[in-house]
Amino acid sequence: MTDKTVEAEAAAFRRLLEHLNTKRTDVQNIDLMILAGFCRNCLADWYREAAADRGFQISKDEARERVYGEPFGAWKAKHQKEATPEQLAAFDAAQKAHR
Repeated sequence: MTDKTVEAEAAAFRRLLEHLNTKRTDVQNIDLMILAGFCRNCLADWYREAAADRGFQISKDEARERVYGEPFGAWKAKHQKEATPEQLAAFDAAQKAHR
């Protein structure tokens, strides 16, 4: 992998985060989980795991802040809604389908 490849991947990741956290705050994590099988929290976990694989530690809160662009609690208070019964049922069905 070249430096340019890593730079392009990093830029794409930053663009994904910007898209999810500034342009599509209406898309709830549960909706992402239902449709794509991952959410912003998954991205934070993957980021933390990738850091650990490369020899540096980052806390769960630090990883979430990196992914959300602000402390998770602040983002959640501004954008996250209570899951509807329909969303919960769809999430449950999606989880069963992917086991």
